[in-house]
Amino acid sequence: MCTWTFGPLPLEAIAARLEQLGFDGVELYGDVSLDPRATRRLLEAHGLEVYSLTPMNVDLTHPEPWVRRAALDDYARLIEFARALGGARVSCHGHVGRFAPLADRRMEWGWLVEALQTLAETAAQAEVTLVFEVLNRYETHLVHTTAEALELLEAVGHPNLKVLLDAYHMNLEEPDPAAAIRRTGDRLGLVHLADSNRRGIGHGHTDFPALLHALQEVGYTGPLILEVTAPGPDPFTPVKEGDYLAQLEADLKDSLTWLRAC
Repeated sequence: MCTWTFGPLPLEAIAARLEQLGFDGVELYGDVSLDPRATRRLLEAHGLEVYSLTPMNVDLTHPEPWVRRAALDDYARLIEFARALGGARVSCHGHVGRFAPLADRRMEWGWLVEALQTLAETAAQAEVTLVFEVLNRYETHLVHTTAEALELLEAVGHPNLKVLLDAYHMNLEEPDPAAAIRRTGDRLGLVHLADSNRRGIGHGHTDFPALLHALQEVGYTGPLILEVTAPGPDPFTPVKEGDYLAQLEADLKDSLTWLRAC
């Protein structure tokens, strides 16, 4: 489960809730101000492993060099944080909330490739896998499809960079999400699950049996990270009107029940 979806709750409270629900681990929001060893001990006390880290919203493709440099520095700190946690995967993605290039698109693509070459090598030296998340067009502007992500991997040319596919984003961008998984094959490094409306499994129209079958076909053995949010306006915040935590936990319980019955 992605911890950011619980909103402003302290990590200890989130961990206690996830333990009660029966989760195995978390994708941790990348707050590098935390003590990584203390964070690991806290989560282990609740039976939770750290599978991956999601970044703060930084911009690797901004026309201003100092903005790109600051983004690289943030990711370098996140990679070191992951190393100290024991080697959790580090997720990377485009700037959320920027829907068009600020410079020429090919120029920004080149900056992204250059940044990922640096970060993939930094992560390899730290024995951490870097995964690039494919977001939908309403969240970011450069990489929206599996085909574009695979083109990006080819351009970067580093074996330590993998693809993160998200069922919610694929619902918006892929005509056949299961085929997208098969196309990614062994370059798939992490999987996010949420239904077509970003609620729990069974509350939308995503064909999850087809997705899980495709994951088996490509031999994916990594974690399945639920990135579910409570229903309501503003997709960029987990906090909704009413008792959003009760709704979130109900959806998570439904999702776990479905997954463990497969």
